[in-house]
Amino acid sequence: MKLISFLNQGQATYGAVLGDDVLDLGPILGSQAADLKTLIAKGLLGEAAQAAKNHPPTLKFAALTLLPVIPNPNKIVCVGLNYGEHVRETGREVTEKPALFLRLSESQVAHGQDIVRPPESFKLDYEGEIAVIIGGGGRRISEADSWSHIAGYSCYNDGSVRDWQVNTSQWTAGKNFYRTGGFGPWMVTADDIAPDQKMTLITRLNGVELQRATTDMMIHSIPRQIAYISTFIPLEPGDVIVTGTPGGVGNKRTPQVFMKPGDVAEIDVDAIGVLRNTVRDE
Repeated sequence: MKLISFLNQGQATYGAVLGDDVLDLGPILGSQAADLKTLIAKGLLGEAAQAAKNHPPTLKFAALTLLPVIPNPNKIVCVGLNYGEHVRETGREVTEKPALFLRLSESQVAHGQDIVRPPESFKLDYEGEIAVIIGGGGRRISEADSWSHIAGYSCYNDGSVRDWQVNTSQWTAGKNFYRTGGFGPWMVTADDIAPDQKMTLITRLNGVELQRATTDMMIHSIPRQIAYISTFIPLEPGDVIVTGTPGGVGNKRTPQVFMKPGDVAEIDVDAIGVLRNTVRDE
């Protein structure tokens, strides 16, 4: 099942994507769950699937204004340096434990919305990634149990303002400029993607492929990420883990390639779909 967050007549809601159509689940399940994060937290994904079978969709996906898949996550934890080629192109070394940083929800936009290049820098880089949305929360989740704690998966563009990222040894500033990261188009629920299924991730800019990797190339697997992160902080339903980008980022190319106004960035994951954003200046 594919689930989205979106605006319907100016009101935030959520729904199920059925081909080119969408069923607004807000009027059906809103008394139980006001948003997608709450739906996940209350364990109502089965009810959502049943509603999608029993009610005809009335909206067209292409006509909707989407929101980031989880508009209000409590945490967005990002994993850096998690593919060997990316580690090598940055000149760094593989770390024994996952390298982590945080993003804020204000730094995200939805599928179909503009990624915004700030006036402080022209070095706005793409990073294609796979996002994991937590279902059942917990502390000290074991790697063996981790798959059962996943609600679903989405595509992510971890847009990075490179010069601000490397101003210091901490990456927070460059990773959190307003509306620089893309999250969407939808969440594919975990029952549609087998545990440890190999997924192919591709990043394209203006139709040109710049990144390609498969999830079996991750240095720190998704279960290891969940186990490590949940050791020091409880994971909660709707939390997002952004699992790392492969090699081929624009900052390390010769010549360098940065996103500029009018560009179209696409993050394509074969088991999920395509996240597409145009770039504009703030």
